[in-house]
Amino acid sequence: MARKQSDYLASLLADEEVLETKSETAETVPSEAVAESAAPSPAPARNERLRGTTLLGRESALARVASGEVRQVTQLLLDPARVRVWKGNARSYEHLSVDSCRELIDSIIAEGGQKVPAVVRRIDGDPDHDFEVIAGTRRHWSISWLRSHSYPEMQFVAQVAQLDDEAAFRLADLENRARKDVSDLERARNYAQALYDHYGAHLTRMADRLNLSKGWLSKMLKVASLPDAVVAAFASPADVQLKPAYPLAQLLDNRELAPAILREAKVLARLQEERRKAGDPAIAANDVVARLMAAGTVKADGPPREIVLEGRGGRPAITVRSINRQGVTLRFHAGSGMHLDALLELARDALEQLEDEGRSILL
Repeated sequence: MARKQSDYLASLLADEEVLETKSETAETVPSEAVAESAAPSPAPARNERLRGTTLLGRESALARVASGEVRQVTQLLLDPARVRVWKGNARSYEHLSVDSCRELIDSIIAEGGQKVPAVVRRIDGDPDHDFEVIAGTRRHWSISWLRSHSYPEMQFVAQVAQLDDEAAFRLADLENRARKDVSDLERARNYAQALYDHYGAHLTRMADRLNLSKGWLSKMLKVASLPDAVVAAFASPADVQLKPAYPLAQLLDNRELAPAILREAKVLARLQEERRKAGDPAIAANDVVARLMAAGTVKADGPPREIVLEGRGGRPAITVRSINRQGVTLRFHAGSGMHLDALLELARDALEQLEDEGRSILL
């Protein structure tokens, strides 16, 4: 799979301007070793066939991505503890796990080490780190995990390139486009930050530099605006996908409808947490979107809606059936799968939700 990624990255860059690269002189650095020199270059025809899968092909691709900003490239074997992850990368390092990296970990073990180098750059002023990862976050996480789990000899293989922040962002973005496990929300928020960090808030310039549709990029930036309270309604941030999330983000721009959506998101977040603790299946992403959209389409001058609080397995537990001057009517459903204490806690949540909506029975 790693080779396919390299091929894909090289093909994405095929139309970029060809630039000259220089090999950096090998040097002795604590906690790192310089990789052995590659064998003499094969015939030109063979080089063309192996483009993108060899070190030479990857260096050429790097030079094209940077469009002149990559001045030196060298390959090193590094201690991953001395390498930090660049904050400008879209992938969330904190959300990586053995499960999400299992295929890569198994591949590294089977091949006796990391075969496709990551891309890093040198950093100054950090006593704990010498480099930062521009592309190859999963490789860094996997090597780090292996070193602490019976493979202490594993080295983090990386190509060291000189890139400014904008060139680093473009390189990381190109590589992430080949990754299905980088969620739309991660990419969207990464784009939103980069818009101000690298492009002076100029959407058209950013779209041109990344060779993206301006309309598509605009939608991604809108999804990036989803508040954390709404994202928490999903079982995982990875469930937030562009197509269904975009109209939801638009709906939140309506100041009259947004409060109802946020209230429903709070209910859903609580239900998701209860299901996680009980080992029950999470509420599916499409159901979450449907409920949030429905909450945002209730007219403010319409009849008060019923509030349904779910128990285990998504079964109704309590329904708030009516709210008027005489009080509140709650219906406790049989077969909710909940104990009395949990039902009473749900009832409390229902009364607190009425309080949030300005329909408190204490008024």
